[in-house]
Amino acid sequence: MQTPFIHNHQFNYIQKQADFLLKTLRSVVDRKVLETVRYTVGTNAVGIFNELTSDQKQLLEQLSTYDTAHELQSYLNRLEAHLIPFPQVSAKQIQKLFPKAKKLKLPDLETVDYARTTYLRWTDIATNRLFIVYPYEEKFLGIEGRITATNKKGYCMFCNRHQELGFFNVKTKGHSPDNFASIGQYVCMDSAACNNSITDLTMLEKFLLSTVK
Repeated sequence: MQTPFIHNHQFNYIQKQADFLLKTLRSVVDRKVLETVRYTVGTNAVGIFNELTSDQKQLLEQLSTYDTAHELQSYLNRLEAHLIPFPQVSAKQIQKLFPKAKKLKLPDLETVDYARTTYLRWTDIATNRLFIVYPYEEKFLGIEGRITATNKKGYCMFCNRHQELGFFNVKTKGHSPDNFASIGQYVCMDSAACNNSITDLTMLEKFLLSTVK
């Protein structure tokens, strides 16, 4: 059995490359252009990984060889077997991350698709509180704040896709124990849509780390 080596955000990126290839196959007849695009998507898929075995590299390069939507979808389905799942987290671990949250509403951990989760999030609808759990440097970060629906679409800071947005506002500690500030950003209202769209961790980690300093 092969060792999983693809994170969810990397899988999303590969999926975007597959979409780009399919769009090109459907619209371009110039063989040279098509060859360039095939080379590009294969190179891009490999390029997002720091280390790969020869078998892993070969698997990723196969992306450039397909000709139909069915073949590309079958390929992506096979790739899902190589996904690194979100680390297992228990209800007790989550409760420890949010000690100040009275009557903390926990997510239904049994329904989480861990393979397709970059960051775990859920909303307590009664209080409009958004909770995020994120694995960072072999430990979990817990961030909570208020989310307010904007009832409009825009680009999510985390996944950079055009989605229904909410304004996520997190209180942060200031320079003294009694001094509080806040930091906010526009993010997806839909957790699954965000996790299925994110292709880069930079902005997600930048925001989450800025709230826990």
